[in-house]
Amino acid sequence: LLHVASPAFAHGFAGMAAGSKLASPCQLRRLVLETDRSTNQGERMMRKQHVIPSVWAPPQLSMRWWPVFLRNMLVWRKLALPSLVGNIAEPLMWLVAFGYGLGALVGEVSTGGQQVSYILFLASGSICMSAMNAASFEALYSAFSRMHMQKTWDGIMNAPVRLDDVVMAEMLWAAYKALFTVTAILGVMLVLGISHSWKLLLAWPVLWLVGVTFSCIALIFNAMAKGYDFFTYYFTLFLTPMMFLSGIYFPRTQLPDWLQRVTDFLPLTAAVELVRPMFLDQWPSNVAGNLSLLVGVSGVAFWVALALTRKRFRA
Repeated sequence: LLHVASPAFAHGFAGMAAGSKLASPCQLRRLVLETDRSTNQGERMMRKQHVIPSVWAPPQLSMRWWPVFLRNMLVWRKLALPSLVGNIAEPLMWLVAFGYGLGALVGEVSTGGQQVSYILFLASGSICMSAMNAASFEALYSAFSRMHMQKTWDGIMNAPVRLDDVVMAEMLWAAYKALFTVTAILGVMLVLGISHSWKLLLAWPVLWLVGVTFSCIALIFNAMAKGYDFFTYYFTLFLTPMMFLSGIYFPRTQLPDWLQRVTDFLPLTAAVELVRPMFLDQWPSNVAGNLSLLVGVSGVAFWVALALTRKRFRA
């Protein structure tokens, strides 16, 4: 009986046995009830301590994302040159083909209250598109490979690193890749003499924020993906329409009024509205509104991406 009973019951029974008289059936019954009550309370406390928080709980972040970020950087350094060429080759081909080829037919475009060459108009918008694409590719294909195919995230979380920190590191790493890419493209634009405005220095933090925004959005699709083919929906149904409706290739004033009002809420539109005036050596208008849109979309998208990623890892 002492072997199978709970510690509290064993202690009480031993105390009775140590006395000079045997315990009565009533005393034993009372002791059993008290032991069961204490055991149930203990079980309830254990369940409370082990309650799994909701996947929509606020992010629990620490500086442990930094080693994960450095790990991605060290791996990328081995392929830095091919990665750089791949990231800037396509945007520059678009810029040369459309800017000089189509620009010779279009001539000048009216924007910002002045007439500018088409290649300048295109360059000021395509730099935002490059930041969007670079962040999206890194947060989709590369992040999915580390998460699902290579199981790198599982290995990292064997150390005292939360999933929240891993997702944070992936988001910031994709934003860094976007900033690195647009810096190289800006250097080529300066060599080509497209723009020499000193205000382009202030475009860097805006382009970094663009990278953050679209890396957060891409991580949502990364969390839902079963394979690489799933990312086709993101590019076909989301990024491609946004590229044509955000004023990169032609002014948005060419769109119907109702569609212009819709595109006002696109994050790529906010990015173009902030960066393009700097190429023209002007200050952007509605800075607070456009920055608030980018920050708001980033915050909501990161929270959704984190919740879906938590749900994926709990399945």
